[in-house]
Amino acid sequence: MNTNSNINVTTIAVSKGRILDECLSLLAEMGVRVANEDLDGRKLVLPTNREDVRLLVIRATDVPTFVQYGAAELGVVGKDTLMEFTGDGIYEPVDLGIAKCRLMVAGVEGKMPENRRMRVATKYLHTTRRHFAAKGQQVELIKLYGSMELAPMMGLADCIVDLVASGDTLKANGLVPIEHVADISSRLIVNKAAMKIKSATLKPLIEKFRLTAKNP
Repeated sequence: MNTNSNINVTTIAVSKGRILDECLSLLAEMGVRVANEDLDGRKLVLPTNREDVRLLVIRATDVPTFVQYGAAELGVVGKDTLMEFTGDGIYEPVDLGIAKCRLMVAGVEGKMPENRRMRVATKYLHTTRRHFAAKGQQVELIKLYGSMELAPMMGLADCIVDLVASGDTLKANGLVPIEHVADISSRLIVNKAAMKIKSATLKPLIEKFRLTAKNP
């Protein structure tokens, strides 16, 4: 379970970047604030104005694992990451409605192959495989970690599956959205064991997240 020396401290793992920025605003509405001097980009453990709450700033793909194994009781991470996560031991009680975007198939307009298996570049292997399998279509998957838009441009793949916000990056690289895979937003996740052991502490905090979530 939790390795915190102080069992009364609740650790919230948050992924870096846009999710962290929007999560900080959400937390501020809940009365949980991080001092500006602690937001220097180097600290990974951020204290808050509440002695019983701290943030752990890590890579998005690590957030579910930290929560699964109890290194953090709560986590805030994108649904795209959770769709790829194959572990167990977590609940997903609240859609926070922040960091919204879409997971899309994108490629060069009018240049999708018809007589061979399509090559798809993505870091979302499980989600992409499920998406095309649901349509009865087998594809060749190429795993990339970044610069996804280059794959169709350089002939590495026929299309990509990636997150799209405004679509400006796709347009700048000669790509267009082709298919919608999923609507993405950030979710609050909870360690199952912690929910039983520290329910008196966690339930009020989860309810605050629920009431402050940016959903209609």
